[in-house]
Amino acid sequence: MSKQTLVILYGGRSAEREVSVLSAESVISAVNYDKFTVKTFFISKNGDFIKTQEFTATPSADERLMTNETLTTAQIVSPASIYEKNAVVFPVLHGPMGEDGSIQGFLEILKMPYIGPNITHASVTMDKIMTKHVFTSVNIPQVPYVALTDLAKIDEKMAEVTENLTYPVFVKPANMGSSVGISKVETASELRAAIDEAIKFDSRILIEQGVNAREIEVAVLGNNDVQTTMSGEVVKDVAFYDYKSKYIDNQITMAIPAEIPENVAEKMRKFAETAYRAVAGTGLSRCDFFMTADEQIYLNEINAIPGFTQFSMYPLLWENMGLAYSDLIEKLVELAFETFKARESKLEN
Repeated sequence: MSKQTLVILYGGRSAEREVSVLSAESVISAVNYDKFTVKTFFISKNGDFIKTQEFTATPSADERLMTNETLTTAQIVSPASIYEKNAVVFPVLHGPMGEDGSIQGFLEILKMPYIGPNITHASVTMDKIMTKHVFTSVNIPQVPYVALTDLAKIDEKMAEVTENLTYPVFVKPANMGSSVGISKVETASELRAAIDEAIKFDSRILIEQGVNAREIEVAVLGNNDVQTTMSGEVVKDVAFYDYKSKYIDNQITMAIPAEIPENVAEKMRKFAETAYRAVAGTGLSRCDFFMTADEQIYLNEINAIPGFTQFSMYPLLWENMGLAYSDLIEKLVELAFETFKARESKLEN
């Protein structure tokens, strides 16, 4: 039986490129090479596509993928050269230009099946402010917030924060993930500096009410047939885990399943499915909740392409449900072809 070609795109232009490399290295180690041949393409921080390794068997434990520090410009290729008939693409890309619908649109133009969110799913969930509007439309609870979408109105919005929210607040770039550019603000005097930091990454800024809560996550998988996992909890060793503590120091542990009341856990799974369907979800997502001491639930965000590293919550949640990492990849490939066939059938009419 001939093997299926899995094309992995990793790296990317966003500030989350380092997470992407870690996720891609985990994927190439987990793939079932009896069924797949893997071809990897690195997208540099300048946007160049670079053809990297091909794998027909599980790589050695010390195998490393190309990064911006080790790239070879002689291997730069045309983006369209990733095309291969009947291949499926796994865009292991986080943040803008990878998780926002951009690469998904490119792959649809190439007429290639791809794993993960479609254009709508990706673009809506990448923009935290747009996601808030969708959550509101389907009555999903969320923390109070102020949206800064016009940088000429920073002073006005800072006054709105002080009037309507209670410190601490969290300041976030609207189109960024993996805790990049996010600041915890304890007092009004710190707010402007936090906004300036977020502006480095986006011109749309979300300022959210801080809550004293546990962080509970639910994994979602599927297209029309949507499945959810039992919840998992991020157990922090730091008060607020930023990009460095999350991905470099790895100062977090996870409790899977989370020790929360069964009725609360079930409510979270229902909210996760509702939110996923509301954003036209395809493939996968991770829904991140806050749960307060009095068991109030708030949906914080949907991650359309959650981290896929060896210590990432998403694959661990499915492993707890009996779906091993390699089997999860195969399921995602199956869903990618299902979405592709549905999309192509509409274009043929």
